[in-house]
Amino acid sequence: MEFQHTSVLLHETIDSLNVNPDGIYVDGTLGGGGHAYELCSRLRKDGRLIGIDQDEDAIAAASKRLQGFGEQVTIVKSNYVRTPEILAELGIEKVDGIYLDLGVSSYQLDTPERGFTYREDAPLDMRMDRQQVQTAADMVNTCTEMELYRIIRDYGEDKFAKNIAKHIVKRRRERPIRTTGELAEVIKAAIPAKFRVNGHPAKQTFQAIRIELNGELRVLTNSLDEMIGCLKPGGRLAVITFHSLEDRIVKNKFRENANPCTCPPDFPVCVCGKRSRGRVVTRKPVIPSAKEEEENKRAKSAKLRVFERL
Repeated sequence: MEFQHTSVLLHETIDSLNVNPDGIYVDGTLGGGGHAYELCSRLRKDGRLIGIDQDEDAIAAASKRLQGFGEQVTIVKSNYVRTPEILAELGIEKVDGIYLDLGVSSYQLDTPERGFTYREDAPLDMRMDRQQVQTAADMVNTCTEMELYRIIRDYGEDKFAKNIAKHIVKRRRERPIRTTGELAEVIKAAIPAKFRVNGHPAKQTFQAIRIELNGELRVLTNSLDEMIGCLKPGGRLAVITFHSLEDRIVKNKFRENANPCTCPPDFPVCVCGKRSRGRVVTRKPVIPSAKEEEENKRAKSAKLRVFERL
């Protein structure tokens, strides 16, 4: 299947970076190269883009799409949590901007054999990096009932998390759960019919398992401070999120970096010594227009937040 993915908030994201035509930028979630192509189109010959992705299919698609920019583009197979190390390995000290487009791509969702979708029966995989050993099937069949409950409750925010975990454990005692279809049926059976009204009943649990398997929230939490440290003065970090858990992390991290002082409010002067690293550019997150939501249903929950380095 050809790698297809419609970039969400495309112009809003690249516009928010205040692109320096001779600058150096990092795309931490390269995907099919949609945002990267738009950014590279705004660079002069001395401008440069470092693209990072852990998905081999994405790298192949982006490499083809960006080949016209030649040596201006460097693509690295890795996770964006390694951005500081990757830049050091490339001999780059600071960059003019970094952006992330989080979540799962349309290609990953629409390719059944990748095991992300609950709408078709396929091997239960969900690995963003297919060199990773553990699959979603391994996790579903080995986690304790309490671990499954915590994952589904915390990352899927499903009020039936306890019952879903119980049904998974009961079903796997009979035989292992190996496919997306099998897991979707187990989840459906755990949720009373009258509550199966807002989309597919397996949606939240599949999201939770994917997030846990790929360490998505842990990686995001551990990356933002370091990425801000990689920016030149005036450089910007732009992040697109697709659910409340991601957005909360980005919002809080940006706020902490803008206002790190821990002194009590009644102190006349700051004594903690913590200084602001920049400012939050987006007082409220940028969201897709009604037209974009109509043209791309997967854009509906997207939010863009931007931080500028002092």
